Amino acid sequence: MNREQMSRIAHANHPIKSPIDDDSVRELLEHGISRPDARVLDLGCGGGEWLLRALSTSPRLRAEGVDTSEDALAQAREAASGLGVQERLVLHHEAAADFVSAHSFDLVLSVGAAHAFGGLLPTLAAARKHLAPGGRVLVGDGFWEKEPSPEAVEMLGDLADLATTLDRVTADGWTPVHGHVSTRRELDDYEWACWGSMAAWALDHPDDPDSSQVLSTAATRRSEWLRSYRDSFGFVCLVLRQTSN
Repeated sequence: MNREQMSRIAHANHPIKSPIDDDSVRELLEHGISRPDARVLDLGCGGGEWLLRALSTSPRLRAEGVDTSEDALAQAREAASGLGVQERLVLHHEAAADFVSAHSFDLVLSVGAAHAFGGLLPTLAAARKHLAPGGRVLVGDGFWEKEPSPEAVEMLGDLADLATTLDRVTADGWTPVHGHVSTRRELDDYEWACWGSMAAWALDHPDDPDSSQVLSTAATRRSEWLRSYRDSFGFVCLVLRQTSN
């Protein structure tokens, strides 16, 4: 089973692919969408969950998503059709870092996809290219709550602490107008959901040739979380405006 198939199973019960609960997602979108007829872009949209929620709550909103996974985009199209919002959603099958649009956007979001750009600041640089005057960016990325172990750094990257992360963002020309730091419950719920869903799938499909691989992967990832980064990893979402347009 490939990584994309495993990810789909892992997120079956947590479609937002970040440690954020439904209430937090709703609040972040409310702070990010500044007008009812906004145009929204998601760089690295996956299955389009953020866009689908925005479209469902704002009947005049228009949205576009960019992702390299054709399977995830197909899921987004199917879900959009089921919600009746497909006519207001445009999806692009390409690398988010390479995406070019003829128009700008009132909200550009990229949550949990900084790896596609090479880090948080490169993600913001990509978002800035698509931002309309006075527009907002909704970005989400990890940080270290405590000194990480070498194993955690190897797994999750060379992150900074929260204060340093904000210092770097503001020095890059952005002003936070809203933020959310994932709670311990959100962080734990996400991990339990991902590895629990994989384990449950494996146990429910004992005759599948991939069952043992999926069960083993779930056990390994759960152990890595508990032993290597649970006590040090944090996640922050920021709604940003350019300090000077």
